[in-house]
Amino acid sequence: MRVLTVSDRVEPALYDQFDPLQFGRVELILACGDLPPEYLSFLSDRLNAPLYFVRGNHDLRYDVRPPGGCTHLAHDLAEFKGKNILGLEGSRWYNGGPHQYTEQEMYWKIQRLRPRIWWRKGVDIVITHAPPRHIHDAEDRCHRGFKSFRWLIEKYSPTYFIHGHIHANFADASQRITLYNRTRVINTYGYYVFDMAADSNA
Repeated sequence: MRVLTVSDRVEPALYDQFDPLQFGRVELILACGDLPPEYLSFLSDRLNAPLYFVRGNHDLRYDVRPPGGCTHLAHDLAEFKGKNILGLEGSRWYNGGPHQYTEQEMYWKIQRLRPRIWWRKGVDIVITHAPPRHIHDAEDRCHRGFKSFRWLIEKYSPTYFIHGHIHANFADASQRITLYNRTRVINTYGYYVFDMAADSNA
């Protein structure tokens, strides 16, 4: 299953210079926040693929104009082609704006999801805006990751943990990825494409 992930930056290759042949047959789009709602609608429509999204700390228009044809996965769980996808939105609290959470608030959001994760027999993909603490994050208040995300990875071993929020330039796609235990933690700033095996943990 080919997956396109996006966050934080509108990419010309995916918008005004869009060429669907460049990306092959994308079956799933995952958006990790801080993107215009019309950009998400465009991607879902032009690639003819379902799009699941979480909001970032700068996504203030979504309540008024949500992206059409897309599924908001805020602190919720969904299933697509046999894969369980968990979404957790927002950043660490830093100035009291929308979609900002303290460590304790995020911890309890995850705890309230545990019965659903148990019922679904685990989670395969986690999408968030912020990163886990000490994996791809920074030390300023806004860009620190969540310790509770590391706990989530240690507890459930998702195949992928995909986040945005941390703006970085990558000379090679492998620089986006950190293997934490058995989970690939991916910074999808801009966009990233990968193929997920339908029947394996790879």
